[in-house]
Amino acid sequence: MFHLHGSTSAYSHVDDLSAVAKMALSRLGCCRGGLHGGLLGGGPVTVPANCLRRVLRAPEPVPAWRALRHPACCLSTKTNPKALLAAVVSQFKYANGKYESFLERTFPRFYVLYSTFLKGCRTLFSEAKEIRRIKLNMSLKKIDFHQLPYREMERLRQFRRDLIKAIPIGLLTLPPFANYLIFLLMYLFPRQLLIRHFWTPKQQFEFLNIYHGMRREVYPEIIDGLEQVTRFVADQQLRDQMQELCTKVQSGSHPEVAKLLAVRSLFVGHPLGLQRLRVWQVKALSRVLFLTPHLPIFLLRHRLRSHMLELQHLDRAMLKLGVSELSEEEVKMACYVRGLNSTHLSASECQKWLKQWAKLSCELKDAEVSLLAHSMVLLSTNYLGAKD
Repeated sequence: MFHLHGSTSAYSHVDDLSAVAKMALSRLGCCRGGLHGGLLGGGPVTVPANCLRRVLRAPEPVPAWRALRHPACCLSTKTNPKALLAAVVSQFKYANGKYESFLERTFPRFYVLYSTFLKGCRTLFSEAKEIRRIKLNMSLKKIDFHQLPYREMERLRQFRRDLIKAIPIGLLTLPPFANYLIFLLMYLFPRQLLIRHFWTPKQQFEFLNIYHGMRREVYPEIIDGLEQVTRFVADQQLRDQMQELCTKVQSGSHPEVAKLLAVRSLFVGHPLGLQRLRVWQVKALSRVLFLTPHLPIFLLRHRLRSHMLELQHLDRAMLKLGVSELSEEEVKMACYVRGLNSTHLSASECQKWLKQWAKLSCELKDAEVSLLAHSMVLLSTNYLGAKD
């Protein structure tokens, strides 16, 4: 009995598997010949042995690590590197945006410094690329600085000054762990240590006023010095014209460009030529141009002359471009560099003054740069009531 029962159970199990195989093959359309004939002819379904073995084969076990792996993490070796990089950049931008919004909500003052620093780095990097392009263009075309267009010339001039200010800070960060101290000092003394790219708009307005106040301190000294020196001029007419000009400025009036051109001969040789100026006069004019006065006198004269000739080249390029073509920011910065505090003036007021300056500058010769240096004081002291 036991043997028959076991055999019956075995045959029943085979019949069940056969039925399952028939259903699977009929659904998959496998073994077309046998199924097609059986279904259409009404006869028995013939199942090939190889198909039956394939269906009855036990499924292969799936590794646990593959079952737990997320479909999105399955990266093929054929994945496009650009698409992968774009996805990484997108996730980085999303995380950075979340971080910035958190800073803006939680630490608003720190967020202003943080955003200003990032903006300054981007601007500085962009300017460095632009300077590299300008330098390469100069090398390929074999042109000098004074042959460049105005905007490229101004970028080179300003970038050089920013680089001179930034180099000492970079050298101080070279010792180990010194960068932490430098960051603290930059936070405490941003005007002295940071370049303009890392100033907030409020700091720019404040710092430019401070710097102008420092150079304005020597304006009365320079005008008084002109009046004292011209007393010893032999030519009576030139002496009277210069005395009248100084008195007019001291009384609060704005001089005319024609009056300055009338006394231009006094600024070539003795007594007001650049090589004939006294030491205290050269140092005072150096402070007007934000140059250090703590150098030997021959270096002070050389630097003063080179900076004034550079401004003269800029003025000629600016006049060629047209003052009206400059943006408001460019006009205000051009006036500030030439001695006028433009932070409190409108764009139209700055344009009017800049046209007067350019008219004077382009009339003067290289040997008359002393008059151009003194005009930074004479033309800006009383312009529109000397708004400070």
